[in-house]
Amino acid sequence: MGDYGDLLFFSRQIGIDPVTGQQVPMNGGGKITGSLAGFDVGFMDASTRSNGPNPYANYAVFRLKRSLPGGSYVGFMGIDKRAGNTAPPFNQSGGVDTRIVLMRNLVLTGYAAQTRSPLVTGGQTNLGAGLNYKNSWLEFLAERRKVGPNFNPEVGFLERTDCVCDYADLTLKPRPKIHGIRELNFEGMMFHAPDTHGILQTQEWLTSFVAKFHSGAYTDDNIVDVFAQRIVTPFNIYKNVVIPPGLYRWTRHQLTYGTAQDRRWVLHFFERFGTYYNGRLNEVRIRASYRPSKRLSFDFSQQWDRFRLPLPNGNFSVVLAGLQGNYSFSRFLTFTSLIQMDTSNTQAVSANLRLRYNYRPDSDLYIIYNVGTQFASIAPANPPQVRETRFAVKWTYSFNP
Repeated sequence: MGDYGDLLFFSRQIGIDPVTGQQVPMNGGGKITGSLAGFDVGFMDASTRSNGPNPYANYAVFRLKRSLPGGSYVGFMGIDKRAGNTAPPFNQSGGVDTRIVLMRNLVLTGYAAQTRSPLVTGGQTNLGAGLNYKNSWLEFLAERRKVGPNFNPEVGFLERTDCVCDYADLTLKPRPKIHGIRELNFEGMMFHAPDTHGILQTQEWLTSFVAKFHSGAYTDDNIVDVFAQRIVTPFNIYKNVVIPPGLYRWTRHQLTYGTAQDRRWVLHFFERFGTYYNGRLNEVRIRASYRPSKRLSFDFSQQWDRFRLPLPNGNFSVVLAGLQGNYSFSRFLTFTSLIQMDTSNTQAVSANLRLRYNYRPDSDLYIIYNVGTQFASIAPANPPQVRETRFAVKWTYSFNP
């Protein structure tokens, strides 16, 4: 699968508390990648120190991959996490994955993974296979996965457990001889995900239309998106607004338009509307980019989400806006500044300043300054918001010229 690496190893799980989303201090770490005897090899080791409820932990990751003729490959990945004064004291995961090019346009993928934790037996496997066919006018993808209820890669990114997931997507891409139009896309998608006992957890089917114009402009529209989701625990969607457990179904529509990307001004408009958790949700996004010179550019974005849910305090809106400036002193030295406002935060404004120096190929020096609410986007609920000022320096060096 294309995301097999993230499944077992997702680097943002290191240094971030998975419950609160708060930062966990790093002691240090190192990574080595390269080729050896015809194999691609990678090894990483990192450690964090105790902080609040988080004990110290050490993470070791190993990746081995062998390329095969025609773009095929077979690989192995293993991860070992060790933690102190906690239960469980360790978590291990490993697996094999492959990509087999059957013919020029037809590719078969597959993987088998398993995790290991103390006092857990059974249901720790994850198996998957996929078939992908692509040519100039048609794309087809089909996948099937079976994820055990106890599959738990603590250093990976896992969307769901206890699932028999079937996914299929068909896209037709004709290029009609119509003035101004380069390509049309007609897409149909289906996703069906009951648990391993056959009880439906998630289901979606979607039909969409895309038009790409010779000017570089485009439109991307979901004609209909029908969704079903089962919630087994209360879902804290916003502040004190909680959606109770149950099976919910909704239908949504989407309209998107973007202007040509090679202009001095570039505009993007997005709107999605329809039902949502027995209520309604309207989303509007506007993004504008302005490039007065080849060295200087500005980006402005605003998103407005208007919720109307049949719950106490269920009528609310969230606004997220950002202004970014970019300046290139040269092709090696760039400066970026970003100011964001998020009305879901008590202290809504934050800023980020970053200087990047690319001093040799694949080697960089970053100097970063942040002030604002601490990052907590992967937390499963609404964590306490912490205001912080942070200065960081990041240095990377590639031994390959």
